[in-house]
Amino acid sequence: MRVSVPRPLIVLVAALFSAYIIVLAGYSLGFGFASAAEPVIAAMAIYAVATFAVLFPDKRPRMPVWLAAFAVGISVVLPLLVASVLDPHREGGNGYGTWYVAAVGTLMTITAVRRRPGFAWFGIGFLVVQTVLWAGPGYLAALGVIGSASWVGVAHLLTNALAKAVRDSQRFAIAERGAAEWQAAQEAHLNERQFRLGQTTVMALPMLRTIQQSGGELTAAQRAECLHLEGAIRDEIRGRKLLNDAVREQVMLARRRGTTVTLLDEGGLDDLEGEDLDRVLGALADALRRTNADKVIARTVPEGSDVAVTVVGLRSSDDGSASLLGDSLDDDEVELWLEIPRTPA
Repeated sequence: MRVSVPRPLIVLVAALFSAYIIVLAGYSLGFGFASAAEPVIAAMAIYAVATFAVLFPDKRPRMPVWLAAFAVGISVVLPLLVASVLDPHREGGNGYGTWYVAAVGTLMTITAVRRRPGFAWFGIGFLVVQTVLWAGPGYLAALGVIGSASWVGVAHLLTNALAKAVRDSQRFAIAERGAAEWQAAQEAHLNERQFRLGQTTVMALPMLRTIQQSGGELTAAQRAECLHLEGAIRDEIRGRKLLNDAVREQVMLARRRGTTVTLLDEGGLDDLEGEDLDRVLGALADALRRTNADKVIARTVPEGSDVAVTVVGLRSSDDGSASLLGDSLDDDEVELWLEIPRTPA
């Protein structure tokens, strides 16, 4: 189960907290902590602008560099503006007059959450240095500087942990997909082997029984039939999608007539299914039935061509001694040339 917090809700909470800090800043003006109100009001205005800028809806989870630099600049300006009108050693303290500490902490926390921790730590570092120079090291805890630094530290740690979790989940997802693909490939290979073994068994079992019963003493016709069966088994491996029941029948009949048949499926029919595939294979079976060639080669054509299958029938002019693919190919006469279209005419 995946549990997540909507991003708009997080932005709303941060905006409300920043607004609360601005309210505290305005509230502090009524107590006379600041010797002049103008710098405080100016600081409130630029803090509001900076908060809006860093919280503005953006699909990018990582804050742009220019925006992070702008936020750091505001975190430098706020302490200088507000502290300039405050007395660090005022009797009774400055109360909410030091609201800028929480403002800088909030702004830098948002910067750290948006994956710019270096800029966030720079802003907090300046706040620490300014506080030490302005009031002394003893005021770091009293003014809340340590608390602001803690916010940034926690935000930095959580952001790193979440980023690592995201990376790990992505790696796990890739590994899971790889394992699923590997398992699917293994199952496909297993199913293919079982299917081929089953087909081979059905085709060869009657002849194997004949061989067993005869003790290996076969007639010339039976030996020829064994060669035809061996060719049919080879077709199941090399021919694949070029085969259906009608094509198998016509190939076997052609071989029994003395025709050498070669079926080569190189993936050109992978995009054909249903009626289109039946039409192509029907045309191939019809061509095998009608030809009287000595050699027939049926080969698929790669996808993208208008032709699905080419069928070539050759008649040997040297009483069958010519090699189909050898140097004596020129001695063969083309008896059949057929291009079966991929789509109906």
